[in-house]
Amino acid sequence: MDERGIRHEIDTVLGYSSSDPFAVAMTFITGEGNLVWTFGRDLLMRGTESPVGEGDVHVAPAIGVSGRAMVSIELSSPDGHLVLLARSSDINDFVGRTVALVAPGAESDFFDVDMLITQVLAAS
Repeated sequence: MDERGIRHEIDTVLGYSSSDPFAVAMTFITGEGNLVWTFGRDLLMRGTESPVGEGDVHVAPAIGVSGRAMVSIELSSPDGHLVLLARSSDINDFVGRTVALVAPGAESDFFDVDMLITQVLAAS
C-alpha cells in the first residue's frame, strides 16, 4: 500500500434508463454481491471536460499511467473513499448512448413525478 491507497481492477457496469433520466447507475461487480452507486448524469457528462462535483461524487478528466485519456470518478461515503479511472473513450461512448435515449434538457419529459411521489410515500 502506498500513500494513495491500494490499486485494484474492479468490474464495473454503467447503466442508464429513460425512466430515471437524470441519473446513471454504476454497478460494482464483487464476490460478495453487486454494489450500485447512483449519481447525476450531468456530472458524468460535464466531468469528461472539466472537474465537477460536490459532496459524495467528483468527476474530472485525467491522464492514466500509460498517458491515455481517462476520466476520474471519486466516490466518498462514511465507509470510505474510492477513486476510479475509466477510459475517456468508454465514458464518452456511454454518454453518447444516454443522449441518444434522452437529450440533455429533455429529462423532465421522461420523468414520472407521480411514480416518485408514490415511492416516497410508500417508504415513509
